[in-house]
Amino acid sequence: MSVSNNVLAEAAAISSKSNLRILAVIAGLLVLFVAVPLGASDYWLSSIIIPTLVMGLAGISLNLLMGYAGLVSLGSAAFMSIGAFSAYNLILRAPFLPLPVVLLVSGLVAAAAGVVFGLPALRIKGFYLGASTLGAQFFFEWVFSNFTWFSNDSQSLTISAPRLAFLGWDLQSPAGRYLLAISVTTALIGLAFLIVKSRLGREWMAIRDMDTAASVIGIRIARRKLQAYAISSFFLGVTGVLWGFAYLGTSDAHTFNLDKSFQVLFIVLIGGTATIFGNFLGAAFIVLTPILLDRIVLAANLSFLGDQGALTNLQRVIFGVIIILILIKEPDGLAALIRRATTAIGKWKRGAT
Repeated sequence: MSVSNNVLAEAAAISSKSNLRILAVIAGLLVLFVAVPLGASDYWLSSIIIPTLVMGLAGISLNLLMGYAGLVSLGSAAFMSIGAFSAYNLILRAPFLPLPVVLLVSGLVAAAAGVVFGLPALRIKGFYLGASTLGAQFFFEWVFSNFTWFSNDSQSLTISAPRLAFLGWDLQSPAGRYLLAISVTTALIGLAFLIVKSRLGREWMAIRDMDTAASVIGIRIARRKLQAYAISSFFLGVTGVLWGFAYLGTSDAHTFNLDKSFQVLFIVLIGGTATIFGNFLGAAFIVLTPILLDRIVLAANLSFLGDQGALTNLQRVIFGVIIILILIKEPDGLAALIRRATTAIGKWKRGAT
């Protein structure tokens, strides 16, 4: 009888936790889709929230490859540029396509490129693989800078965001662009969770931990590695569309340069590898640090740091220091730090009671 009561109690506890999680998700979605667009100012939406969302999504894209599959890429921005230029040309040359289809096809084009440039992963690892992925970065930056067809023969080689609309809804306003960004981000977060929890995600982690043992138990290493590059590049392609259209409005090949690839890498390192929501912590750091530095310079009247070049160098120094400290003190990033702090607070509360 006592065993039966224990089983029922455990089932009730699990059900209660599940209900709380569902309520938390619903509350979070209401905040993101209702409260934020109604309550946030245009400045917050355009300059802080949208870039944080998009860069966090870029971090998820790379984290699927690095954190879960254990592979390397230093050319993330190249696949973002493929997505942006693909979407621009699809909307320009096939205006009948709805926006979701444009996003999907742009991601698939980037995924195809990711498979091609992921082929070296079948032969090499580590630093050499990272160096080889730089080829994608330089190649596509050169292509989009020298072939004017991709920018509709524009003399400036720039692409401008077309009128964004879906089912008659105008998405040109800051709130509309935010809703586009949060809708796509939410969908891809859900897809990322499904992938990580699936057989594919488990096999990626087995390859990451020990690819020789993974091969022995029957995992197809080559196929899974190419799938990792394809899926990561798909996410990056969609992210590039959001960065070019929902945030910047106007972009060119140099918008997606090597600095942008390293920013995405910093997001993963700062937020934490093999995590989903930690990427948004890293993205918030990347987005908010320059704004914070500007405010400090203005408040403290630091004229010797007033020029933009000095601020940029200071920002890079801070990035480097933070990354070094995180790698030394908390290799799993800010997400693990917050998780440990939450666990410690919970233990302290239980001890106090």
